[in-house]
Amino acid sequence: MHSQNTKIDSLEIALQNHKAKDTTRVNILNHLAFHHYRNDPPQAIIYVHNALKLAKEIHYESGTARSYYIYGAINMELANFAEAIQNYDNAIVIYKKNRDLKGLEKSNNALGVLYTYKGDLELSLQHYEAAKLIAKQSNNTKSLHKYLSNIGVIYSRRGEYEKALNNFKNALNVNIKNKDSLGIINNFNAIANVYYEQGNYPISLEYYNKSLHIAKNSKDSIGVFQAYNNIGNLYRQQNSNQKALAYYNKAYSIKKARFNTKNVTTIKNNIAGIHYENKDYDLAITAYLESINLSKEINDESTNLTTAFNGIGFVYLETKQFSKALEYFTEAEKISLKNDFSYELLDTYQGIAETYFKLNQYDLSLVNANKLVDLANKNESLFHNKVGYGLLSEIYKIKGNYKEAFENHEMFKKISDSILDEENIKKIAGIEYEYKYKKELDNAALRETKLTKTVETTSLDLEKSRRNLLLGIITFLVVAMVLGSIIFYLKLRNSKAKTQNIITEQKLLRTQMTPHFIFNSLSVLQGMILNKEESKSVNYLSKFSKLLRITLENSRDKTVLLSHELEAVENYLSLQNIENEKIAFQLHIDSAIETNTIKVPPMLIQPFVENAIEHAFKNQKDNCIIEIKLTLVDSKLICVILDNGMGIDSSERNSNQNKKSLATKITKERLDYLSKDFKMDASITIEDRSKYDVQGTQVTIQMPYSKHTL
Repeated sequence: MHSQNTKIDSLEIALQNHKAKDTTRVNILNHLAFHHYRNDPPQAIIYVHNALKLAKEIHYESGTARSYYIYGAINMELANFAEAIQNYDNAIVIYKKNRDLKGLEKSNNALGVLYTYKGDLELSLQHYEAAKLIAKQSNNTKSLHKYLSNIGVIYSRRGEYEKALNNFKNALNVNIKNKDSLGIINNFNAIANVYYEQGNYPISLEYYNKSLHIAKNSKDSIGVFQAYNNIGNLYRQQNSNQKALAYYNKAYSIKKARFNTKNVTTIKNNIAGIHYENKDYDLAITAYLESINLSKEINDESTNLTTAFNGIGFVYLETKQFSKALEYFTEAEKISLKNDFSYELLDTYQGIAETYFKLNQYDLSLVNANKLVDLANKNESLFHNKVGYGLLSEIYKIKGNYKEAFENHEMFKKISDSILDEENIKKIAGIEYEYKYKKELDNAALRETKLTKTVETTSLDLEKSRRNLLLGIITFLVVAMVLGSIIFYLKLRNSKAKTQNIITEQKLLRTQMTPHFIFNSLSVLQGMILNKEESKSVNYLSKFSKLLRITLENSRDKTVLLSHELEAVENYLSLQNIENEKIAFQLHIDSAIETNTIKVPPMLIQPFVENAIEHAFKNQKDNCIIEIKLTLVDSKLICVILDNGMGIDSSERNSNQNKKSLATKITKERLDYLSKDFKMDASITIEDRSKYDVQGTQVTIQMPYSKHTL
């Protein structure tokens, strides 16, 4: 801090002494703005405004671009994201014009950080990739690891853990090569976080401990603090609150890390959370209040402050002090809305909705529960979605709106199933990786022992025969053969593991569709029985059992005949039309396609037919048409599913898209894996037919397939 102040003082003296309106004065103003942008943004704005004005006046393009860049950094610090983006874009235009690779690299990285903060991961990834490409072009190895790590964070947040690990490990290799201890610590932590997200806690703990070891050896107080905090979080996730609290206290005891107040508020919030979970509510409130007071002392309106406000709100909610709970939730809401903290708002809306529900103020609870669900859909937070739909179901039930209560309860159950599936997949992935990891270590040790014995035996024989030249040749050949065998074995095993992983994920994705279909069908059958429609229920049961048999048989197989897949779709449609012939089904098959000789992955077509039935014809009582067209073009099997309903654009405006987006996401993921497995392109596009001046929705699937010899 002292050196920082000295630098600022010298720059201010230089500015006073240099009165000429030239490039030197612009550079001094920009330097001063940059040194002030975090600790004194208002002063930084004055400096950068003067720098930008002068740079434009003297046509100093490099200085103008630098001023825009710093203006962007200041606005990002103040959470003025629109202004920040505009200034960074202005800088990029000039940097491109002047072919300033360094400026372009920094601007793209800054935009990557900004969009990550806003939660727009796709744009963030684009800018990080652009920065990485520029760093490679300019041979800037010192920055390359930073972009690899940033990209890894994006993939991790998107749940693409394999890609995340590849980026973090590549970044780690660069750090090790450059002997960058801070980079090594950060990437060990990042790798540990990925395994933590997957529920693979033993491997996660191993990497956190590696980070801790490096931090201790390099006397990095902040690194040690972060490691203790991360290990505490890991134990807390496993409900080992006593161990977690011990590590949080270790982190808090590091005095050098306390110079950063945000570190202190982070750990205070974590300690408060432990007290809350242990039902030590007084201790929890004390810790949260300490965190709030520290944040206010430095005018810090970061997520730590909203976390503390929300935390106290939940304590008061739990202790039935509802007016105090609302007071703190409201404070959290103000800060989150002001700074666009969308994820923190989820906890806030949950707390407010639950508090009003406890107060029997159901209209206010309903408003906030709807806010919670809308925001949870936007942030793809399954947990908050589950809470929101559960609350909505209870509220509508109390208000006597049983239709809404039932529909929201159905969504609650579906989200609960998704969370359970996600947790099981994480557990399976964790167990599988831990097994593979330990097996790899055992195999490596065994290979090393065998290699050592071989070398010792060979050396002894050759020493006796005193053939030194032959010794060198045989040793070289043995080592080369062993290494070659190891490399071949590892490649072969890796290829098999990837293939098995693809097959496993396909099966998991397929089986998610069946339970919902069975439940819906049984609900219809139950209604017929209750209405004493005996002949209709018997007919329905017959068709349902036939379709269920086909569906279950198809689900067991990796591929099925195209004729069987189409038979399942036709049976499904006949079930839907059992009460009335509302929907007309048309099937057009290219003459070049022999449905009894082509095998395709099962359950690719049916989900989109189901979507059309459920959503396309809500306001349409007759002339409802669903068409399926199958063509073979340039050896590509194309399936087009058409309906003449309201169209996907109207459907998205008028209905909850959670279920549709889930089915679409599952199918897209399946196609990604299947394209690799079948070694051919596979894709899906969904369009509103209004662009073709026709009503309805068009789904186009490029299906992977194989030829079946009769």
